[in-house]
Amino acid sequence: MEKVTRRKFIKITSVGFAFSAIPSLSVSSLLASIKEPYVRKARYYSKRENNAVQCHLCPRHCYVLEGNRGYCDVRENRKGEYYTLVYGRLVAIHIDPIEKKPLFHFLPGTTALSVATAGCNVDCKFCQNWNISQALPEEVPSKFASPENLAYLANKYKTPTIAFTYTEPVVFTEYVYDCASIGKDFNVRSVMISNGFINKKPMSDLCNVLDAVKIDFKSFNPDFYKKIVRGRLKPVLDTLVLLKEKGIWYEMVYLVIPTLNDNPQEIREMSKWILSNLGPDVPIHFTRFHPEYLLTNLPPTPKTTLETAYKVAKDAGINYVYIGNIPGHPAESTYCPSCGKILINRIGYYVKAINIKNGKCKFCGQSIPGVWK
Repeated sequence: MEKVTRRKFIKITSVGFAFSAIPSLSVSSLLASIKEPYVRKARYYSKRENNAVQCHLCPRHCYVLEGNRGYCDVRENRKGEYYTLVYGRLVAIHIDPIEKKPLFHFLPGTTALSVATAGCNVDCKFCQNWNISQALPEEVPSKFASPENLAYLANKYKTPTIAFTYTEPVVFTEYVYDCASIGKDFNVRSVMISNGFINKKPMSDLCNVLDAVKIDFKSFNPDFYKKIVRGRLKPVLDTLVLLKEKGIWYEMVYLVIPTLNDNPQEIREMSKWILSNLGPDVPIHFTRFHPEYLLTNLPPTPKTTLETAYKVAKDAGINYVYIGNIPGHPAESTYCPSCGKILINRIGYYVKAINIKNGKCKFCGQSIPGVWK
């Protein structure tokens, strides 16, 4: 049987797209007169012989001949210079609860202006947003928004945060960096929802301007990363350690997929690694898988499987463990590791009550890590 590539899958399947909650984006007269305002000189690459370039953004280190693109399909070699094709080229823009990212210890109960361009540097077989993450930039409708446009919209709609999400912000790192930098002038914070498959230098630079990062951690098994994600585990572990060293707030999500990464022993080993390398206070969210993209043959994750993962992580000593994609489950809420009382009462994305005052448990005074104001 013919192998269905990610590109062919997109061509034979309808491509979904929506700009919701926000009306048309404003574009300055100057930018409107530019033929390709979203094409900008890329960062993190070096020139090679015969007009080739080598990308140093992610661990793939793509060697790109003139006229070709990197693995992500959004960075192109034009006459020996490397360019991003998606600077401000938004394919999705929504206002979401910050809990949807999910970030549970970052300004709970607030909203985020959530944006994405096309492109990704991995190819997860279970991707929920494959129709934009695995598409070429020219295959999906888009609108241009400069960093100033985005900061203006965040203020206009009273969203204290911009979230770079849905696809993979690593591949539009230039835009993320500029938006996060300029956003500070507008009193707007920035968070990145990422797979963590990025080299140290660009991640370090992003940490200097971002306010929080959520890492979609796929598995603690290198073979899973190779076969299901088309990436590698070690660089993601290195990113997590770097985030801790940089002192930026970060959380982890682990999508639990039946038969592929739901083994309790694997989750136990991951929990021990987290405890040893990151400490007990990094929040980890075990979320329910729903059949998507190339894994429609698998069932949704049973609730009991998620509860087993939750118990394994808690028993290992991780303080803040959550269960996601099961609205109303008690493990959506945040509990004080000292007195056990509910600190943040959640139902789905709705926050019913917050019992944290000045970064401490309102009941016993225990310090609770996070960004609370």
